[in-house]
Amino acid sequence: MASVVLSDAEKLYIIHGVQEDLRVDGRGCEDYRCAEVETDVVSNTSGSARVKLGHTDVLVGVKAEMGTPKLEKPDEGYLEFFVDCSANATPEFEGRGAEELGTEIASTLYRVFSSEGTLDLKSLCINPREHCWVLYVDVLLLECGGNLFDTISIAVKAALFNTRIPKVRVMEGEEGSKEIELSDDPYDCIRLNVDDVPCIVTLSKIGYRHVVDATLQEEACSLASLLVAITSKGALTCMKKIGKGSLDPESIFEMMETGKKVGKSLHTSLQKVLDEEESLGTTRQKVGFLG
Repeated sequence: MASVVLSDAEKLYIIHGVQEDLRVDGRGCEDYRCAEVETDVVSNTSGSARVKLGHTDVLVGVKAEMGTPKLEKPDEGYLEFFVDCSANATPEFEGRGAEELGTEIASTLYRVFSSEGTLDLKSLCINPREHCWVLYVDVLLLECGGNLFDTISIAVKAALFNTRIPKVRVMEGEEGSKEIELSDDPYDCIRLNVDDVPCIVTLSKIGYRHVVDATLQEEACSLASLLVAITSKGALTCMKKIGKGSLDPESIFEMMETGKKVGKSLHTSLQKVLDEEESLGTTRQKVGFLG
């Protein structure tokens, strides 16, 4: 994870501020920074989104490709995650650091999406045991300025919301073989229901309190953080501790409760933005990478 070096005096200033519910940028402990969300930014994907939160900038592309269902789940499609940490995002991403962080983020995403009912994977099945849609979710970290996991989870949900998968007809061919016909009408497509896709809320313990959406400077003052995956209804589906420090049970309980509350409002804000963008249709002015 990218980090900054702070003097003891700077750390003390940040820690004291957090104890008073006043952070360096004027936010309270449970406030997120303003996020910029834009969908449909990469043309050769089934769905895409770019999210900027503070100085963290993430691009996610989803490609739907036909594959074979897994043996243990013959009537479902599945997701594959790939994470690429651009060397420009932070100097620490040069060499092994980027690989290790990429692996950690991908494994966290697999955990979040392994919860029952996150996505209707049965809707991705074309022919049990034979054909299904595989969603390749590519995450590219363009800039790293704190609170990576939350930003990535918001971008993944937005990209899945934007994903359109062509409708398929299965025809009986000669001698019992099956032929697959893809619809070439761009409006004749399957949309994913992302209502139950969780967002990650990272709670960083600083002094006796915890904050959400920590900046790089705040992360440098935190020895332990708790990642919680929260659905739009406020249900916690999985959690993970990161950092060298320890968390006592009482802190963990408080952080979980904050995570549920903050997570619910995060989903509400995100859905509002996604619906607004969708309602504009083709009239929407795209910022893309030139903005």
